[in-house]
Amino acid sequence: MVDFSTILMLTIFLFSIALMLWRPKGINETIPVSIGAAFIVILGIVDFKDLKSILSIVSGPSLTILSTIMMSIVLESIGFFKWIAQNIILKSNNSGIRLYIYINLLCFFMTMLFNNDGSILITTPIIIHIIRFLSFKPHQYIPYLISGALIATASSAPIAVSNISNLIALKIVGLDLNSYVKIMFIPSMLGILTISILLFLLFRKHIPKQLGFITLNEKMTNPFTHPLDPSVKNEIDRNLFKICIAVVVMTRGAFFVLSPLGIPLEMIGLLGAFVLILIRWVKTKAGIKDVIFNSPWHTLIFAFSMYVLVYGLKNAGLNTLIISSFGNIVELGTFHATLSMGLLTTIMSNIFNNLPAVMIGTLAITEMDLNITLLQVAYLANVIGSDIGSLLTPIGTLATLLWMFILKKHHIKMTWGKYIGVTVLVVPAALIVSLLSLYLWVLLIL
Repeated sequence: MVDFSTILMLTIFLFSIALMLWRPKGINETIPVSIGAAFIVILGIVDFKDLKSILSIVSGPSLTILSTIMMSIVLESIGFFKWIAQNIILKSNNSGIRLYIYINLLCFFMTMLFNNDGSILITTPIIIHIIRFLSFKPHQYIPYLISGALIATASSAPIAVSNISNLIALKIVGLDLNSYVKIMFIPSMLGILTISILLFLLFRKHIPKQLGFITLNEKMTNPFTHPLDPSVKNEIDRNLFKICIAVVVMTRGAFFVLSPLGIPLEMIGLLGAFVLILIRWVKTKAGIKDVIFNSPWHTLIFAFSMYVLVYGLKNAGLNTLIISSFGNIVELGTFHATLSMGLLTTIMSNIFNNLPAVMIGTLAITEMDLNITLLQVAYLANVIGSDIGSLLTPIGTLATLLWMFILKKHHIKMTWGKYIGVTVLVVPAALIVSLLSLYLWVLLIL
């Protein structure tokens, strides 16, 4: 039976999420979530013992994501994104199809190197600059913009370090980074390829066969810049560029090499960011001011507050409801666990965002008394639901909402109806491909 405390907790949660997504007057999403978390602590729904446990869970993943954003700020300052924008056009060799492929690859690798939100921030303005520079008609924008957004967001699934919710949940289920990639990389990549292929087939008539761009010299004089620092106009130092890219790649690789030795991911990430900042200082004498002021330090508070809200739902009985409704289905085996938890997280993500959805789902399965294999498969199905299934509606991820905000800022019209009209034809198929691939892949390797 639902009591008053459950109704109160649910009201606070829904109100906090609504304000986080709406962001009246442009307030930072951390503010409503933090206020909601403070209320449930004051009401005693989450106690101080819970807070200590929550802090130990979210601090590491938050710092890991923060370190990747610091790296992106350094790379932006040396002209990395300007260089990418210019070279995507050159490498496309006057082909709209090649441009589509390169933009998809750009969005994929930006998420691999950084994270999904950072990738949206980096790649969306680059894509807008490219399509406007090439004088595309408005209907030709959509294949490049929407594929870029969906690929950038979905690409947080193959490796856990590209998404804060994946990292937090990873710690809860006791799955190490290498085991995650071993099980998850192939199924999620098949889902991402499905999105890219279906979008291409859907928009093939809108993708220009020939770009028809002007001369090389005219093209190269066009100033491609990233909005984080539109004043960047100087050519990059190629030696510095190569060194910095090597540091980023080595840091990413170190996550998988050093974490099995017990070295925390956040320590590896922060060390990589420090080395990158130091190298830039030695080469250019640029200080740390831009990194300090442009880094989203509020991410730490946001992740902590969001988890407090989710923990409040758990204490109010939501886990019990999920377990009673889905526990028997999950226990039937890997197939049922994969589909049921993947679809459940998809539904929750598209109702109130994927970050709380994957946390809620993960907390629920940890209390279902499952064997370790079934527990981890159910968790990975959660991730697929939250990273791929969540793309069905704009509310599903903060990255998608951020993407729509950037489009609006650049006067590109993208309504919810237009967005869902595309995703409903693509995302369900990609979700099912990923979930079934996960089931079959687990049977093959475990």
